[in-house]
Amino acid sequence: MSLRTALAALGTVCVLAACSAPAPEAPPPRAVLVRSFASATAPQALQHYAGEVRARIEVDVGFRIGGKLVERRVDVGAPVKRGAVLAVLDPEDVRLLADAARAAVNAAEADLALARTELDRTKALAARNFVSPSVLDTRATALQAAEARLRQARAQAETAANQTAYTRLEAPADGVVTAVLAEPGQVVGAGQPVFRIARPDEREVLIHVPEGRAGALRPGMPAVVRAWAEPAREYAGSVREIAPAADAATRTYALRVAVPGADAGLALGATANVLFAAAPGDEARDTLLLPLAAVTRVAQTQGTVWRVDEASRVEPVAVEVVAWREDGALIRAELPPPARIVVAGVHTLVEGETVRAVDEDAPVLLDAKR
Repeated sequence: MSLRTALAALGTVCVLAACSAPAPEAPPPRAVLVRSFASATAPQALQHYAGEVRARIEVDVGFRIGGKLVERRVDVGAPVKRGAVLAVLDPEDVRLLADAARAAVNAAEADLALARTELDRTKALAARNFVSPSVLDTRATALQAAEARLRQARAQAETAANQTAYTRLEAPADGVVTAVLAEPGQVVGAGQPVFRIARPDEREVLIHVPEGRAGALRPGMPAVVRAWAEPAREYAGSVREIAPAADAATRTYALRVAVPGADAGLALGATANVLFAAAPGDEARDTLLLPLAAVTRVAQTQGTVWRVDEASRVEPVAVEVVAWREDGALIRAELPPPARIVVAGVHTLVEGETVRAVDEDAPVLLDAKR
């Protein structure tokens, strides 16, 4: 082979090598969301419910008489003091009734004065035998009737005066207005609620418990309360009241948890979680609470979870499903601590696959290159 031919062949090989595609890079391990447990047998909450922060004492207040509402002086959320005027009715009709009652009293007083005068005259005539005893008895009876009519008129006048005061709706105690149920211009009846006033000094959480779990709760049972607005804070509470009958629509039992140490963190109307600790012998002890999406159901009480081992590989682990609940699944399994369980996308995993575990509490990182 000549030198020219060799150089040409070498150039062809270099051109082909430059045109060939580079070897494909191995894709990075995909990220999976995991929940880490320091211990695989940590006791969990027996029951976990969401409820509403309420005042222990809430009163619907209304006028003691009917009429047209002409003025409303407070709005929702306004703090009120005892005796403060909340609303006013049109006083014209009540004023006229009070005037009529006072006029009736004046008339009854005049009739009583006349009856006394007539009786005195009749007594003088009877002493001289100018009238019969029956006439004297008639005048005495007329005086008694006049006195009774005067008492009746005065009682009616006092009632009318009270109704005049009833045109102003006053707060029965210190509290906070939580609802306005009537507006100016509306005609309200006697006793119809116009405002709802809560006394914020005693707060509690109202929850609803399914009938299958209501039997495990008792008044006085301790509980932990966490406000959704501040989940890191915990308040000690206890069961104060359990409804004796289930709600006809939801078939749940209303339960009130008293929170003696409640402060501004448990605002009225806010949402809060109530947790009841597991007692010895309860099925929730020695279990883990996982999201429903983390457990693949195999049978009624059998399931599978995916664990990330120390080499960042996933492996299925058979578990016993103790209970399927609204807030997740209670499982019981032998997991070496610390355990990292995949909590999302388990249906796409392959046994032995290498993954990049991301804890569900880890902060979100943004890619600056995008």
